[in-house]
Amino acid sequence: MSQSSFPYVSIIIPVFNDTDRLQLCLQALEKQTYPNEYYEIIVVDNNSQENVASVVASFRQVTLAYESRPGSYVARNKGLGLAKGHIIAFTDADCIPAADWLENGVAAFLSAPNIGLVAGRIDLFVKDPQKPNPIELYESIALSFPQDRFLEDERFGVTANLFTTRAVLDDVGLFDETLKSGGDKQWGQRVFATGYRQMYADAALVKHPARDSWEDLCKRSIRIIGGRYDLMQKNSRSSLHALLDFILFLKPPFRSLFRIWTDQRLHGTQQKFQFFVVMLRLRSIAIQERFRLQFGGGASDRG
Repeated sequence: MSQSSFPYVSIIIPVFNDTDRLQLCLQALEKQTYPNEYYEIIVVDNNSQENVASVVASFRQVTLAYESRPGSYVARNKGLGLAKGHIIAFTDADCIPAADWLENGVAAFLSAPNIGLVAGRIDLFVKDPQKPNPIELYESIALSFPQDRFLEDERFGVTANLFTTRAVLDDVGLFDETLKSGGDKQWGQRVFATGYRQMYADAALVKHPARDSWEDLCKRSIRIIGGRYDLMQKNSRSSLHALLDFILFLKPPFRSLFRIWTDQRLHGTQQKFQFFVVMLRLRSIAIQERFRLQFGGGASDRG
């Protein structure tokens, strides 16, 4: 890519109480092979109790914004209101982009006409690959981010590693601010429905730590369930349809049990048993949360 062909890029990162990992993310973004003068970083503090400003202050390319309303999609939209870039790149505070992430993501976007989004590769990693704990093991297998399959099967990419343009956003619209989870899926499907091409860029890599505590895994599960419920409510044709959806949600995970016992990534009976126990515990949490949302009049949680 010649110097004259570098489009200006705005990188948008929402953060909520994750300053330690935000620091690592910003350090990685400071070392990009993409020329510094051709990109900006916008960090949106989503009402954190931690001191985000003290972390951001040490990085000269970063602009700090603040959004008090809870939700990462609200925060991303706030960042979009400040962005100067022709190309918009999204990642998360707990991600570590490779040094050539920005260069490869932009190159993929410029490689063909009428591209609406580029979804980059996301690799989950654990603290000790030789001895992952049961929580890390479960997330790295059951809750990974296969961006190529997301694009092929469901026509979206997750915002931990996503590229688009200002023109596409102006055409398709911003993220749905009522959603706590699943907004990237809804937005990506709108991009596809509008007629834009979608591309997977394996070379545009970010690394993402697998959650290693039960508390963090529960938070993610609750956020996902809330997002799916909110989307179901938006698309539901009637209260009967919503009830049938809940009944289907209660279906026992027999197929999952078979997949666990035949998954080559799980080594030995102990790992398979640990994985199954985590899955059942999470399923119990998910059912409780879905029941609370549907019959208790509760609102979805950011997790």
